Amino acid sequence: MAVDAVVSTNLEGKLHLVARGKVRDVYELDSESLLFVATDRISAYDVIMKNGIPQKGALLTALSSHWFTYLSSQIPSLRTHFLSSSLPPSIQLDEAERAQLARRSMRVRRLQIYPIEAIVRGYITGSAWAEYRKTGTVHGAPMPEGLRESEELPEPVFTPSTKAEVGGKDENISKERAAEIIGADAAKKIEQLSLDLYKKAAAYARSTGIIIADTKFEFGYDAADPSTVILVDEVLTPDSSRFWPADAYAVGKTQDSFDKQFLRDWLTREGLKGKEGVAMPPEIVQRTHEKYVEAYERLTGSKWQTT
Repeated sequence: MAVDAVVSTNLEGKLHLVARGKVRDVYELDSESLLFVATDRISAYDVIMKNGIPQKGALLTALSSHWFTYLSSQIPSLRTHFLSSSLPPSIQLDEAERAQLARRSMRVRRLQIYPIEAIVRGYITGSAWAEYRKTGTVHGAPMPEGLRESEELPEPVFTPSTKAEVGGKDENISKERAAEIIGADAAKKIEQLSLDLYKKAAAYARSTGIIIADTKFEFGYDAADPSTVILVDEVLTPDSSRFWPADAYAVGKTQDSFDKQFLRDWLTREGLKGKEGVAMPPEIVQRTHEKYVEAYERLTGSKWQTT
């Protein structure tokens, strides 16, 4: 892995920076479109690590592009914010800047964003398992008795959360609370579309040997047509999903994972969970990079090209 991690971008004087999130730097292209730049930053337990994972941003961008194309072919009525994964030739960038942005940039429609995260769970794990063990519920909703850790649910469930600002923590909420925040009509549409997207993606992923245990979608709308829900942000990546290898899956225990769980486990073992300014050692960086590459290659059927 003979490339450096890109943990920040700086296009001052070239493009206006709209926002800098945990992973993405968002720039304004014009009144109708934005440039999403996925850096190599990585966060765990809502804390950004000091160093990054080389090529992570490019991997996330390529995988999101793959999913936008696939899901649009499966759900013809689906609308997304995705325009292109190529840089607009009109942007006045020097060679170094173009090289830095190459493969990690997406041009997207500029939309109003619903302030919730649309989480779909097909298996009981993570925070859902922790809640279920205490109360028999997930996001406050009763669940079947006798479920075991990592067990597949009878049907996928929609479990929204709030969308926190950078540095904040998302809060699991009920479907009823989501409807209060964004309106009953939008909440109903988002729930149904989220479940449809998850089912299509989960079936496809299973054919590649990957179980999508849960995932997070985000949605927006065009102010000129607020009745239409539009899929935005990244889609079905290791940052927004929990991917498990199907050939190693076993109910009743924590699963191996293609996502950030490897990093989370290391932080927990070292007593670094939730601490700021943590730098990952080289072996953690390398193994996390390999997890992202393997997920990409399995899901797309394409070999990842380093350069």
